[in-house]
Amino acid sequence: AAFQYAKRIRIDVSLLLITAVSSFIASFVGARIVSIINSDTLKPLILIILILIAIYTYFKKDLGALKTKELSKRKQMIYGSSLGLLIGFYDGFFGPGTGSFLVLSFVVVLGFEFVTASAYAKIINCFTNISALLVFISQGNYLLEIAILMAISNIIGNVIGANMALKRGNAFVRIIFLIIVSLMIIRYAYDVFYK
Repeated sequence: AAFQYAKRIRIDVSLLLITAVSSFIASFVGARIVSIINSDTLKPLILIILILIAIYTYFKKDLGALKTKELSKRKQMIYGSSLGLLIGFYDGFFGPGTGSFLVLSFVVVLGFEFVTASAYAKIINCFTNISALLVFISQGNYLLEIAILMAISNIIGNVIGANMALKRGNAFVRIIFLIIVSLMIIRYAYDVFYK
């Protein structure tokens, strides 16, 4: 998906790099800490955040439809690096929902439309995943057979999803975003209340 978006969406390389590098470092730290602290303690908080995201996105109909902010280069770099550190740490420590958090952060904080925000999110998510993966592999915390099957499925799904998003635009991405967040709410509600 990152390659699909990079070919079709105009990317600010400096903003992408500072966000990606900060997220890579923070994800590495988060993945190291997760071996010390039980990440399950975060599930109730993540559930609340996801519910708030769903409500906010649903009622703000024009969210992500158009670019809404023209920030100075300095502000973009500060916001980008801050988002990279915060969400990168979360991805390394816990993980689920990172893509949704990245997309919404780029829409709300940087004023991007949904498709452009998705492009940045996919590329940055590659960096956070690679960083955390390096830690988990070094610790032997992986199942190779399952990882390969999931990676292949993920690549196929990402290519299809990216092409659909690029063809159908921001309104389509907003709907899919809401569906994914809603499914995650159901999953976390089950984990919190029934497990």
